[in-house]
Amino acid sequence: MLVNGIWKENWQPVQHADDDGRFIRQTSSFRNWVTVDGSAGITGRGGFRAEPGRYHLYVAYICPWASRALMARQLKGLTEVIGVSVVNPVLTDQGWGFGGFSGSDNDPLNDARFMHELYTRADPDFTGRATVPVLWDKQTGTIVNNESADIVRMFNSAFSHLVPPTAGGPDLYPAELQADIDGLNSYLYDNLNNGVYQAGFATTQFAYSEAYTRVFAALDELESRLDDCRAFLFGETLTESDIRLFVTLVRFDAAYYSLFKCNRNTLREMPNLHRYMHRILALEGVQGTVNLAHIKAGYYSIKALNPTGIVPQGPGWL
Repeated sequence: MLVNGIWKENWQPVQHADDDGRFIRQTSSFRNWVTVDGSAGITGRGGFRAEPGRYHLYVAYICPWASRALMARQLKGLTEVIGVSVVNPVLTDQGWGFGGFSGSDNDPLNDARFMHELYTRADPDFTGRATVPVLWDKQTGTIVNNESADIVRMFNSAFSHLVPPTAGGPDLYPAELQADIDGLNSYLYDNLNNGVYQAGFATTQFAYSEAYTRVFAALDELESRLDDCRAFLFGETLTESDIRLFVTLVRFDAAYYSLFKCNRNTLREMPNLHRYMHRILALEGVQGTVNLAHIKAGYYSIKALNPTGIVPQGPGWL
C-alpha cells in the first residue's frame, strides 16, 4: 500500500481484520462527483462538469466493484462519452499493473505502470490502497472518485443530456424505488458482495463460518425472491441492485465456490439465480463487461490463497 505517497509493502489481500478474524474493507478515499453543471455533489468538491471525452474509467475485469461501473457505462450508452482502460488481472507485489495480459491495456493518459502511480499523481501524499474503479478527470489530471457506488449513480444521471434518449438505457435508480433499492443494496453488500470476501479472507474459523452462513442464507432468500418468475429483483425494472447482484453471481462458480470456500453448492444448482444471471448477461453490451479468463487469472493470482498460482481449467463458461 501507499504511505504518504510511497509504496511501502508488497500487495496483500487482507486490508484489515478485527479481533475475531473478520476481513474489514478499506473505505474509498476520493468522493467527488461529476454533475451536469459542475456544482458539488453530495460529497467532495465541485468543478467536475459532465462533458464528453473529459473522463476516463480505469477498471479490472476481475473486480466486481469495478465491473459495476463498467456495466453502468455500457447500459447507459456512455461508451463514446467516457473512455476506459483495463488493468492486468494478475496482481503483482505492487498491486494492479497495466498491460502484459491479453485484453488488458497500457495506460493511455499517464503512461503509468501501476495503478498506485495514478493515486500519487492525484495526491502526492496519499496513504491507502490503490483500488479500482477509478474515474479520472483528464482536464485537471486527478481522480474524481474511486467508489463504485458513486460512479454508478453518476453514470446513471449526470451524463444523460449527452446521450440520445434512445441510447440512454434504463433509469437504474428510479425515484419510486430508491428507498427499496437502498435497503436491498445494503443487504446485498453485507451478506453477499462483501460476504464472499469475508469468507475467503477470514483469518479464523469463526469468522469464516459466520460469513459462509450469511452468504448462503442470502442466496437462499434471493432464490426464493425469484420464484415468481420476475425478470429482475424489483420485477420488470432493471436497477443498480441487479448490477450489484450480477457481478457477484457471475464470479461465483469460477472463484468464490472454490478459492473463497463458499462451497455448499454452485450457482448452477440454484436454477432461479442461474437463469437470472444469464438473463442479465444477455442484455445488450453486458457480456462485453465479463471476461472469465481475467476473472480466473486474477483471483488465482492471490498468493495468500493460492501460493502455487495454478489457475483451474474449469469452468469453461458460466
